[in-house]
Amino acid sequence: MTTRPNNLDSYWMPFTANKQFKKDPRMLVSADGMYYTSDDGRQIMDTAAGLWCVNAGHNRPKIREAVANQVGELDYCPSFQFGHPKAFELANQVAELFPEGMNHVFFTNSGSESVDTALKIALAYQRTIGQGTRTRLIGRERGYHGTGFGGITVGGLVKNRMYFGSLLTGADHLPHTHNLAKNAFSKGCPEHGAELANELETIVALHDASNIAAVIVEPMAGSTGVLMPPKGYLQKLREICTKYGILLIFDEVITAFGRLGTATASDYFGVKPDIITCAKGLTNGVVPMGGVVVADYIYDTMVEKADSPIELFHGYTYSGHPIAAAAGLATLETYREEGLFERANDLAPYWEHALHQLKDEKNVIDIRNIGLVGAIELEPMAGKRGYDAMVEAYKQGLMIRVTGDILAFSPPFIIEKGEIDQIMDTMRRVLNTID
Repeated sequence: MTTRPNNLDSYWMPFTANKQFKKDPRMLVSADGMYYTSDDGRQIMDTAAGLWCVNAGHNRPKIREAVANQVGELDYCPSFQFGHPKAFELANQVAELFPEGMNHVFFTNSGSESVDTALKIALAYQRTIGQGTRTRLIGRERGYHGTGFGGITVGGLVKNRMYFGSLLTGADHLPHTHNLAKNAFSKGCPEHGAELANELETIVALHDASNIAAVIVEPMAGSTGVLMPPKGYLQKLREICTKYGILLIFDEVITAFGRLGTATASDYFGVKPDIITCAKGLTNGVVPMGGVVVADYIYDTMVEKADSPIELFHGYTYSGHPIAAAAGLATLETYREEGLFERANDLAPYWEHALHQLKDEKNVIDIRNIGLVGAIELEPMAGKRGYDAMVEAYKQGLMIRVTGDILAFSPPFIIEKGEIDQIMDTMRRVLNTID
């Protein structure tokens, strides 16, 4: 078993209370199936699919073997002016999963890179079609679009923005849709709030459509605390964007690859955007990789109307990396062979029922769910209740995701009903333990 390092100080951990962690570390040394193993030998159930990404569970043989074989076959290949077969095959398979008419994939290394890439493609496309004044980008309050400067500009989480200056210019934000007064304890999409999409009309009136390139939203907002779109909201956004020639970008870094029981949230909600970002579940978290999937008309226009042999001056050293591509192909094969998207869909009603049994527990002010995702919102205490719940859950054998005083759950699709019951039984004890 891996031993704990003698010195934890050098590693500056991301999105972590470093001082508190290093006093009492939660150190994981191996993983298999639904469980991590801690450095003190305990089994820790993964209720968060790592960080929304290990959809097929840990240590999957097909993915593991594909990565090992690829290291020995082709460890690296540049993606600028050269290529390797697996990147093209993975793009083909991703395109087959995504909505009809979206058959072109630009590979990145993360969700953050996918968002910045999508924004740049949107701006470049508008310029290519002679709409170069369309430079304004519209995000949403409480949106999370990664940590690049583009992503935090269109994002709407205060702590992610407040330390980093003026960010990019020319952005605006739609209001968020979270309404506890009207929608608390919703099962699936809430009833109230579709009219908030009409705020885009107000933004258009302020800036004029001729200056707006794209709107970006998460179909289901994950990292901000699992916020589902009100019924009809995404459809209204699509209608308004189409009306004014504004590109609609769905940030599906979390929702793509089965999280809602379908290949994409676009499929789930029946709304097709112009661009979709993805990452996380693309490689089951084994190797960093992301992607941007674009409508055919965007790709075709930019290729045919390019003003130089290179159509898009953008990319990354590790775009379409051979090892990541191998992991992606094996991951998609695992999803197909085991019917994991369908399994997530089949488990969703059981998950919903079990989660809502915690409605009357101490400090719980909301429970919400969709697909194989859920959230428990606690009476706010500046994030302390959420943090305390995460620490106590770990002591009791669960890894949970916490954002402020909201506890988020997104288990691997291989979870059994008995394990769902185990999560809820443990969380009941946790909720009654914390103040």
